[in-house]
Amino acid sequence: MNTIFALDSSGKTASVCLLAGERVLYQELLNAGLTHSETLLPLAQRAFERTGLAPERVGLYAVTGGPGSFTGLRIGMALVKGLALPHATPALQVSTLAALALGSELQGTVIPALDARRGEVYWAAFGQGAEFSRLLPDTAGPAADAAAFAAKPGGPVFFVGDGAEICYNAFSYGPNVRPAPDNQPNIALGAAQIARCQWRGGKPLPAAALRPEYQRIPQAERERNQR
Repeated sequence: MNTIFALDSSGKTASVCLLAGERVLYQELLNAGLTHSETLLPLAQRAFERTGLAPERVGLYAVTGGPGSFTGLRIGMALVKGLALPHATPALQVSTLAALALGSELQGTVIPALDARRGEVYWAAFGQGAEFSRLLPDTAGPAADAAAFAAKPGGPVFFVGDGAEICYNAFSYGPNVRPAPDNQPNIALGAAQIARCQWRGGKPLPAAALRPEYQRIPQAERERNQR
C-alpha cells in the first residue's frame, strides 16, 4: 500500500493526513492555542494509533516547506525527519501555499494568503477545476498586490488562509471575487495530494535534504542589516 503521511505546521493550526492512493485514512486539524512543539508529536501519534499503521509502513512522508512561521516550519520538518530517517523513507516538501489552495477544494482561481505581518502576506495564485495549475509563484508582499491580481477580469476568485481577511480588506469587491469559505482547509491533505503526484514523477528526496523555504529573511537578520 503506497501510503503517504503528510504534516503541516506552517501556521497557528497544525494538521496531519494519512493518504492511501486516493483514499483518506485519517486527517485532523488542531488549533489548541499551544505551540507546535507541544502538540505536533501527539497529533502524529494519534494518526498512527487510530489507523493502526506503523511509521515503518509509510511509503512517503510529506511536509509543507514554506512559506509560513519560521519556527513552525522547522518543528514540522524536524518531526518528519525523525519519522523518516530511521527507516530510510523518502520525503517531499511542498509549497504551503499550493497545499492550502488544493486543500480548499474550491473551483475557480484560488489565492492562498498567509499573514506575513506589517500589512504583507505570503501569497500565490492557482487555477482549480478539472485540473490544478499554478498561475503565480509564491511571493511575499503587500496585500494590495494580491488584491490587484484578484481584480483582473475572469471567473470566480477566492482568498483562503489566515491572510485572506487582510486581502479582502485591501480589495473593493467586484463581481468575480467571492466571500471566503466558512470551513478551514486541511493543508496537510493538500500536501499529501500534491506529494502523491510528485511521487509518481520520481521526485522524493532523502529526508535529510529537507530545507524550509521562508520567502523572506528572518526578522533578526533584517534588523541587523538595517543597523
